[in-house]
Amino acid sequence: METALILLLTLATGALLAWPRLARAPLWRAALTPLASIIGSGFLVLGPILNTSYGGWAPAVMAALCLVAYGFGAAIRHNIARRACPGPRSRTEALLEGLASWVLAFAYFISVAYYLNLFGAFGTRLTPWNDALHARLLTSAALLLILVIGWSKGFSALERLEQVTVGVKLAIIAGLLGGLAWYFADTAADGGLQATAPAQTGRAGLALAFGLIVTVQGFETSRYLGDEYAPATRIRSMKLAQWISTAIYMVYVLLLAYAFPPGDGALSETAIIGMMALVAPILPLMLTAAALAAQFSAAVADTGGAGGLVEELTGQRVPLRLSYALLVGFGLVLTWGLDVFEIISHASRAFAAYYAIQSAIAALGAWRERRLLLSAGFAAMAALGLAITVFGTPVE
Repeated sequence: METALILLLTLATGALLAWPRLARAPLWRAALTPLASIIGSGFLVLGPILNTSYGGWAPAVMAALCLVAYGFGAAIRHNIARRACPGPRSRTEALLEGLASWVLAFAYFISVAYYLNLFGAFGTRLTPWNDALHARLLTSAALLLILVIGWSKGFSALERLEQVTVGVKLAIIAGLLGGLAWYFADTAADGGLQATAPAQTGRAGLALAFGLIVTVQGFETSRYLGDEYAPATRIRSMKLAQWISTAIYMVYVLLLAYAFPPGDGALSETAIIGMMALVAPILPLMLTAAALAAQFSAAVADTGGAGGLVEELTGQRVPLRLSYALLVGFGLVLTWGLDVFEIISHASRAFAAYYAIQSAIAALGAWRERRLLLSAGFAAMAALGLAITVFGTPVE
């Protein structure tokens, strides 16, 4: 029965997303890019991490992560609106904007390694070669494939892949949530729900939460859709993407936190596969397929974004091909030198630095507009972003 429900919800959601009236709506199309980034790879690893680390407090930590992300999103939305105004910006704002672009390019370098290390882990999870060595070999092969594509035909041929994987991923998530709801109800009926004590508390728990900000990252992509959508549409699309992703994450973590006791032993980046096998036999296969498509398409998107930023920031002195080669080389170093959770932490800190700079820009802009309370709020977000950059730690 659970399998039938999961398949029905997956197919129904897929059909809704393919409905021409929705698929062609400008606001929805603009929201798909940030939405796909926010609930991409983070969705797969975040549930087990929060469940194991925070127990019954996992939903509260999830809500805090979403709230912080919305605060950073507010700063970026303010900057989108301000850039659309005809008045001049201060020299400090312009300098910070250039610095933010450099930091974002570096964050993309790390995020590609993050996505493809998850690709390698999930790609080997259901095979006889389910170990760190083969996962790293698969990740390395994917990095080299991206380099070959970038050097030969470019990534324009793969743009359609990203659009397709968004719909597939959202449809599978709908099926997953339906299966989890069924499992949660069965567990509740048997009196099996429990709220376990957190394993991480105090300063260590806060530092770990700082290291997870990348799992709700992705909303900033609305900032860079200026060639396709007007500022008002980009602002609305970012809000919509953050609202939808927050609802999905909260339902997911609420259902997971109280129906599944924290596992024994070391936490794996693919722990969600084993957990979902308890819900329905079909879910591990569906999640693996979604993970492989989503991670590869996200890595392609961030590789193209990083290359374009570096080329623009260097005045084309560093061409796209060299940027791709540097990114892949950096990714190989991270792949063979760090584990996935360490890469997640470094990616979180890089994106937090970018959000801190964007928040500082927003604070300066609001100050120039004489909106002092708003300026103080953005300054507080900048300080929080700096704290995350300095103190974020990986899962151990």
